[in-house]
Formats: sequence, structure tokens, C-alpha cells
Amino acid sequence: MVRFFKFKLSNIGGFSMEAVKMESVSTTRGGALYEDNGHQFLWLGLDEMEEGNIIQINQYVVRHGSRCIMLDPGGSYTYATVVANLSRYLDLDQIDTLFFSHQDPDVCSGMGLWLNTTKATVMVSRLWTSFLPHFGGVDTNRLKAIPDKGIRVDLGGGDYLEFIPAHFLHSVGNFSVYDSRSKILFSGDIGASIFSPNQHRVFVDDLADHIPRMEGFHKRYMCSNVVCKEWVKRVSRHEIKTIAPQHGAIMVGGAVPKFFDWFGRLSCGVDNLQAIYG
Repeated sequence: MVRFFKFKLSNIGGFSMEAVKMESVSTTRGGALYEDNGHQFLWLGLDEMEEGNIIQINQYVVRHGSRCIMLDPGGSYTYATVVANLSRYLDLDQIDTLFFSHQDPDVCSGMGLWLNTTKATVMVSRLWTSFLPHFGGVDTNRLKAIPDKGIRVDLGGGDYLEFIPAHFLHSVGNFSVYDSRSKILFSGDIGASIFSPNQHRVFVDDLADHIPRMEGFHKRYMCSNVVCKEWVKRVSRHEIKTIAPQHGAIMVGGAVPKFFDWFGRLSCGVDNLQAIYG
């Protein structure tokens, strides 16, 4: 079933009416989380795996003028669905950059397929450039290593994408991406949530109700509170209106600052080593 979610100014992080030109976002087709005359931040909808045993994933595209950057395109399992959704907004040959936040198969096992169907360059942590070719079909000349300290990509006109270190937050070489125009933070696995079948929500603005869907994953998959606090400090240098994670619901409105507060205080990973070992 196709469900639609009407945008309201109160639950999209304060975007102006000029910024939001789409009146609805379809769970299966996706839509623009932000849109103005020269810039889009697209969400490509839910894949069919949300009802099964394989975790649901989100894909996003930042489109600025002639530039099209895809964020965590996904694995080979979801490639056909993602391409079908993407084709509603642009042609494959318009994608010039594929960004992989880290090395997991749900993020990048479809890389060979994407490299065969686009002319895009791959941006990924320097730690994974020697490992990703093992997925097969990878031209190493098209891999661009992101240094540990991160990098800023100029989009022109003062707009940019900031690749912010998120190391040890699930992966030893990991990055989040901040879009200065839309003020959306693509957080990767940070902020991920898991829903029961048929219960998925595209947007959440009430964090208290949402924490149970995030807590178990974050306590086990994030390294320690030390790195949680460091990440919060780094991303908080930017004005952020929306948090778009790789899994689960997109956080808007009051959920955004409350998530940073919750995550900055989280006891996780090696902090709970004895409990994990039993």
C-alpha cells in the first residue's frame, strides 16, 4: 500500500514554503526532503525488505545544479528497487559521486553495479579503499579516499557538503554528511531505528516515543560514549534542521536537538563490556 505524509511547517524542521515544493512524500516512491530552485535533498523511499528479516535501508541523493551525489546507495539486493525509485527524479548518468559512509554490505555491496551503470567517482574512508574491491566489479581508479579528518566539497555559490568524521561509531572509518543548503545531516547508522512490520514512520518529531526503536542498536553497535560525545560536538557546529539516518525514520523538529542530547549521554559499546560478555 502506498502511504503519503503531508508536510507541515511545524514538522519539517522550520523549512520555508519556498524550500518545500512537494506537498507529500510517498513511502514507496520517496520525495524531496528539501527543494528550491537550485537544490534538492531527495529520499528514495522504502524498499520492500522492511516487512522481512533483512533490515530496511534509506538512500538519499543531493542534487545541486548539475551535481548529483548519492549517499549510501545500498547493496546488490536492493539495487533494482533503488534504480527504479531514482529514475523518477533523474537519469543514472547524472550521478557523478557515490558516497559510502563505511564498508558494510548493506551500504556498498552493490558498488560494482553502480560503477557499471554510472560514471561516478566513489568517496569512502581511506581505510576501506583496499577492501571494497573484494565486492567485485570495482575500478580502483574511481575510488577517492576521504582523509580521517574529513573533507569539504564545494558545490558553488557558498554551498557545500561537509564530510564529518564519525569514526568508531559502528565502523572504525565512518563519516556523516552535512548539506549546508538544506541543513540536513545524513548521519549513516547513527540515529538508526528499527520498526515492527507495518509500523514504519517516515518522520518522527517526538524522540521519547522513538528511543525504544533506537536504544538496543546504539548500545551495541556504537563504540563508547567518548566517541558519541566527540561526534555530537563536531556536528553541533552546524545548524541542523533534519537528521536523515541510513535506517528507519527521519528525525525532524524537536527530535533533532533531543537526539543529540540523548546520544551524547549514551552508555554504549565498551562502556557496557561486562554486560555484553555476560
